[in-house]
Amino acid sequence: MQRIRAREMGLPLPGEPGLNNAITDVPGVLVGYETIDGTAENGRPIKTGVTAILPRVRSNTPAPVWAGFHALNGNGEMTGTHWIEQGGYFVGPICLTNSHSVGIVHHAATRWMLDTYAQTFDAHHLWAMPVVAETYDGVLNDINGQHVEAAHVHAALASASGGAIEEGNVGGGNGMICYGFKGGTGTASRRVGIDGQDYTLGVLVQANHGKRDWLNVLGVPVGEALHDADLPEELNRERGSIIAVIATDAPMLPHQLKRLAQRAGLGIARSGSPGGNDSGDMFLAFSTANEGPLPQLGPARQQMHHMNDEYFDDFYMAVVQATDEAVLNAMCMARGAPMAKPEGWCPALDPERLEPLLRRAGISIGERND
Repeated sequence: MQRIRAREMGLPLPGEPGLNNAITDVPGVLVGYETIDGTAENGRPIKTGVTAILPRVRSNTPAPVWAGFHALNGNGEMTGTHWIEQGGYFVGPICLTNSHSVGIVHHAATRWMLDTYAQTFDAHHLWAMPVVAETYDGVLNDINGQHVEAAHVHAALASASGGAIEEGNVGGGNGMICYGFKGGTGTASRRVGIDGQDYTLGVLVQANHGKRDWLNVLGVPVGEALHDADLPEELNRERGSIIAVIATDAPMLPHQLKRLAQRAGLGIARSGSPGGNDSGDMFLAFSTANEGPLPQLGPARQQMHHMNDEYFDDFYMAVVQATDEAVLNAMCMARGAPMAKPEGWCPALDPERLEPLLRRAGISIGERND
């Protein structure tokens, strides 16, 4: 069965998306993947990978990216967040992978920064602190085999591009489960107009969270109706996590970006998750505006443009809508996969079962755009 995105299914999702309905609609933001599939020596499937996000177009000059971080539930890891909380920025790429591969991905991303920004690092005493985040894919992937290698990270970074991007079983989302269905990588965007100026906000998620019974779509509690009698326990318990990366070209200060990141929690709540105890629900928001030199190399006095807090409600709504849609896109685009532990099958969300439930609840579904 061909997999199509939530809007292409005819779901009446709110908000105006950008051209590709993706985080890459934010000018300069690039996304790359390295997807790893195979079979381990113990016979279990290898199903994992790396997602790489470059906040700005490729450059050999390191520049700060103003950012804010929020953890709805902290059962997970996102590196570099101590300095994001205190300094308000990060430098370099964002990489997403599985829980047991954070170390090698951080090592490889650091090497990439040292090579890419070699002239600056050679001339000054600087240090690299890339952002690396994870979610647990051990139900579908031989996670303890640690199959991600430095070459996979470099391949993901090298492939980063703009425009339309893949979703579902790709990159770091390859082995993930969402609400008891195959999950993974999803993305969406929104246009936001403020005082005659148009801005773009995009979200990319690595969705690996939620119990089947919790699932809501467009406000309709469909999870219990989609609960199969033979559903394995591992597909209806909270053992995952979700990472959301929010990008915008609107000028914002770090404290404003932190508040923006918080709203991703409201976005995942729309699909039913309360933020379970075993879930690492971590959100990073960044702005590509106010580009300038590294603070270590900048002047004593600096200026930044920023939005007035009183105009932020439309941005908050954009985050909520885009996060919810990104999660749906991850599930709609994902394909079913064999389970590693225990043996079994993780199914993809079936539109033929979902659509009648929504119609009975009064949701008007448009024509499919296959």
